[in-house]
Amino acid sequence: MSTSGNLGARLGVHIDTSHDTAVAFLAELIRVPSDNPPGDCKPHALRAAELLEGLGFTVERHEVPSDVVGRQDMRSVVNLVVRHRFGEGPIVALNAHGDVVPPGEGWRADPYGAEIRDGRMYGRGVAVSKSDFATYAFALKALIDCDAPLKGTVELHLTYDEETGGHVGPGWLLERGIVKPDYVIAAWFTYSVVIAHNGCLHLEVRVDGRSAHAAKPESGADALEAATRLLSSLYDYRERLKVKRSSIPGIEHATLVVGLISGGINTNVVPDRVTFRIDRRILPDEDVAKAELELVRQIEERAAAMPEVKVSTRRILLAEPLRPSPAQSRLVEILQRHAREITGEDVPAIGVPLFTDARLYSNAGAATVMYGAGPHSILEANGHRADENLVLEDLRKATKVVALTLVELLAG
Repeated sequence: MSTSGNLGARLGVHIDTSHDTAVAFLAELIRVPSDNPPGDCKPHALRAAELLEGLGFTVERHEVPSDVVGRQDMRSVVNLVVRHRFGEGPIVALNAHGDVVPPGEGWRADPYGAEIRDGRMYGRGVAVSKSDFATYAFALKALIDCDAPLKGTVELHLTYDEETGGHVGPGWLLERGIVKPDYVIAAWFTYSVVIAHNGCLHLEVRVDGRSAHAAKPESGADALEAATRLLSSLYDYRERLKVKRSSIPGIEHATLVVGLISGGINTNVVPDRVTFRIDRRILPDEDVAKAELELVRQIEERAAAMPEVKVSTRRILLAEPLRPSPAQSRLVEILQRHAREITGEDVPAIGVPLFTDARLYSNAGAATVMYGAGPHSILEANGHRADENLVLEDLRKATKVVALTLVELLAG
């Protein structure tokens, strides 16, 4: 290990030799459900901690109080932190989330079975983002076992509420000063480096009318009819949002979806209340406060023409975008160079239209990008869909890229 080249070769051999162990580690994580909702994630965290300790790591278990967890409509959260100090220098955190969306219908494999077929592992969370528990743990283990002469600290932040906004995951750890990294690599895929992503507003709209017998509908105020008018107005507004376009490759235009609606009493009763929830994706180029105000005004202006009902709005979630910054540039350049070397492809720096926990680290002052194990796009992985899968060679490649990046970043 007298030269960085020798160290790089040794790391590559170590990761190759450990690949089957990494795959088995990932399979164990898939076999423990951590669906969110319902968000009962403590059992998965405790199993992950046991597996990490079996690899020789010291694992901190940070349990979030139940009342705090309950406010996020979850049942239990234990965030895991692993720290390894190589020497004096910056702190680099590697963050992946263990909570996953429920599997849904249409699977051709057991979503908790970790079946391997044609070089791919199938299971809920195998790509988003339990795979990067393995990517990051085995990259760090390779550095430790190869006695890498680094100047700084590497931390694993394995958290459990990305699907509900990250506030009791990285947000909770950062707010309490439990972690304070200088650089962050957050979970993503092998063939791109993410430098930006959308923000998100979840807004609940409540329409209150007055119930009446279906035989005398004129004696009531139909909340569903009013909600339908509001929805028509919102779908027109959605078309106008398409002119708000991002300057960042990978992100196209602002979007709006009404994803949930409920209301009514019975078939023979005029509906007295209807609620629906809006997902508004906010571009990194937009001002978040202005985007929220514009949407609320759109609703209020249409509601003003329906005095027979009362319309109110309530913010459920407001997530800032991850925005490109000069602080990312060194980390991006190193990741791209090593990814190109390992994958044989040019690996672009892009934005993505979803939102993630990465924004929380960036907002706290850390230079933050996203990189990990996975395909060229989330659609290829079937992320959040049936038959989610991971090409296991991408796990090997990403682990090498992350390990080599950490060597260069912490070389002093």
